[in-house]
Amino acid sequence: MFDTTLRIAPFVIRVRSPFASVVEHLEFFYRDCEKPRDAFVDFDIRLLPGQGLHRLWRPQARFLVDDQNPFLPLPANQAAPMFEWGLNWTIASRSLGYVVFHAAVLEKAGNAIILPGFPGAGKSTLCAALSHLRGWRLLSDELAILDPATGALIANPRPISLKNASIDIVTRFPGTRVGRQYLDTRKGTVAHAAPTRDAIERADQSAQPRWLIFPQFSPEPGRQVTPVSHAEAFALIGEQSFNQERMGELGFRALCALLDRVDCHQIEYSSTEDALDLVAQVTQQD
Repeated sequence: MFDTTLRIAPFVIRVRSPFASVVEHLEFFYRDCEKPRDAFVDFDIRLLPGQGLHRLWRPQARFLVDDQNPFLPLPANQAAPMFEWGLNWTIASRSLGYVVFHAAVLEKAGNAIILPGFPGAGKSTLCAALSHLRGWRLLSDELAILDPATGALIANPRPISLKNASIDIVTRFPGTRVGRQYLDTRKGTVAHAAPTRDAIERADQSAQPRWLIFPQFSPEPGRQVTPVSHAEAFALIGEQSFNQERMGELGFRALCALLDRVDCHQIEYSSTEDALDLVAQVTQQD
């Protein structure tokens, strides 16, 4: 049984599993993470084989966090992506004191750009392009973690989740490390791109929100930037928030304060290069 403790900022996570694919995944993507000893563990995660007859004729993987099993099993050959999906759920539902919503977050010169994630919008591809081609520091690909006390966005640099056509696009970026592909998952073919070493080394550095950009990929040629009102942005962010309601008034006020500090836009584009140009136009940074 593989057993390791990792500091995946801002959390300390213990991971145990007998699956070789999970071990390979952790060693490929988290090899530069600190491995603290005798530290308080925020989340205790296990990836284990299925139970009963499934062990014999249809091998499965189970995700357990703190001895609770929140999901149905998946095929055993999807144990590694299940770790990432399960960790997303764990952080989103169990992060005490933070407001968490579905978005990529990147930073440059202390200012953060927030890219909320809607299906098919191209968020992760754009996130990888900004990180590997334009020098933005990755805070997170999947989860914006907002500290209500400071208004800062907390870094949680983990692998960037790629699906289907985006895998080939991101693999061609210079210096990108993309891991194994997993076929026939509930999201199609999936793979992950490693965060840059800079993102890992600066994981303790938070960033202040400055721009909120809703990306929207379209196969039709053309590109445009459209301002978004704060009221509309609040409604859209609310759809992507995992725990704002549970945090009650504190969460509501935290999101209101965030929106008071950011410029909100929607960008529509048909290519990664167009998306990068539009982000540069909005942020006035190359």
